[in-house]
Amino acid sequence: MFREMRRFKQQMTKEECIRVLKEQPRGVLSLAGDDGYPYGIPMDHWYNEEDGHIYFHGAKTGHKIDAVSRCDKASYCVFDEGYRREGEWALNITSVVVFGRIRIVEDEEKRREICIALCKKFTDDEAYLEKELRTALPRVCCLELIPEHMTGKLVNES
Repeated sequence: MFREMRRFKQQMTKEECIRVLKEQPRGVLSLAGDDGYPYGIPMDHWYNEEDGHIYFHGAKTGHKIDAVSRCDKASYCVFDEGYRREGEWALNITSVVVFGRIRIVEDEEKRREICIALCKKFTDDEAYLEKELRTALPRVCCLELIPEHMTGKLVNES
C-alpha cells in the first residue's frame, strides 16, 4: 500500500526515525484540506515511546479540526537542522515522514498527559506548567497520529 523509498541507500532504520521524532520539537502535519487542497501546518509534537503514537495539541475549532473530521488520513514530516562536514558546503539533513490515521483524543486524562509531555519538551518550569494546565487545558484539543508507515533518510544537499 505504501511506496518503498526510491533512494533506499539513504534510508534510516526505524530506531533512527524514532530518535529524530523524539529529539526534534516540531514538524509539518499534512491533512486533506478544504476543496481538495492539501493543508500543511507546522506543529509541535510528542512521540510517545509506550504506544509509538505522535501527539499534538491546538485549538478545538478551525481548519485543522475540520480536516481531521472529514478524513482521518494524515502525514507528518519532521527534519533536523542538519550539519556540515568539515570543509564541505553541503548540508546533511535527516528527515522522517510518517503516514497514519489521526483522531481527536476525547479522554481527559490522556489529554492531560499529552499536554504535560508537550510542555516538558520545551520547559522544566513547573509554575508555568501548572498555570497552563489550569488555564489552557480546558480549551485544548489533542490529536493522536497512529503511524501506519514511516520512513526516514539522510540527504546530502550537494
